[in-house]
Amino acid sequence: MGSIDVWAQMTTERMAAAPWLATLLRWTGQGDKGAVPTPETTLAAMDAAGVDITLLSAWHGPQGSLISNEEVDAQISAAPERFRGLATVDLTDPMQAVREIRRWVDGERFVGVRIVPWLWDLPPNDRRYYPVYAACIDAGVPFCTQIGHTGPLKRSETGRLIPYLEDVLLDFPELKIVGGHVGFPWIDELISLTIKFPNFYVDTSAYAVHRLPTDFIAFMKGIGSSRVMFGTNWPMLSPGRCLKQLDALGLTDDQREAFLSGNARRVFNL
Repeated sequence: MGSIDVWAQMTTERMAAAPWLATLLRWTGQGDKGAVPTPETTLAAMDAAGVDITLLSAWHGPQGSLISNEEVDAQISAAPERFRGLATVDLTDPMQAVREIRRWVDGERFVGVRIVPWLWDLPPNDRRYYPVYAACIDAGVPFCTQIGHTGPLKRSETGRLIPYLEDVLLDFPELKIVGGHVGFPWIDELISLTIKFPNFYVDTSAYAVHRLPTDFIAFMKGIGSSRVMFGTNWPMLSPGRCLKQLDALGLTDDQREAFLSGNARRVFNL
């Protein structure tokens, strides 16, 4: 079996026009090229790196939809054996958020929900998230979010794990949470929450593996071996670029398989 990329998106023109996206593209050194991928370019990048399945995110923020659930549904239809979806919601309309999750998230085509806290400037223990967490538990799917500092010129505080995400893990022990983007600079907090909460996971999106913090690599080889998943943040980073120096991590065969696909297959029930 090939790899599974748990964080990607096919950026729309309106998302590409967002001023904060320019800083993400600057971080990854690609200017504005590739900011709006297609199913064809996404599949080509997957094939080049041996990625079997990619989870495509919808995005919604305070100014409205950036990638709608309907658009992600259409993207999945372009290659339903290769793409799955992560739905999103409008936090300002809690009942409609619950209805959206009930409408889209079936555990087969849409396999989770993603909300990015820095986009809303609301940490994950804000009351507006709580109906979403209950709906995820009812649907039997993970809640995916971002942890650690932000590449865009937005506040990083919302990505701090303790106390914000810890409050959620305490209040919703049944909820599987996947924190994207590694969690740097709060790696100690990440490790602490992993030990404390069995339903907390993390992905390596936004990092080429040779850029992972040393402490995080040690975590991957220890207690994190069953908790860490591969992600890219496509189109900001390609799967090939992320995995180019994978051998240098020195993972065992079991650790490598769990990182690239095994943990994701289990957590997202793929």
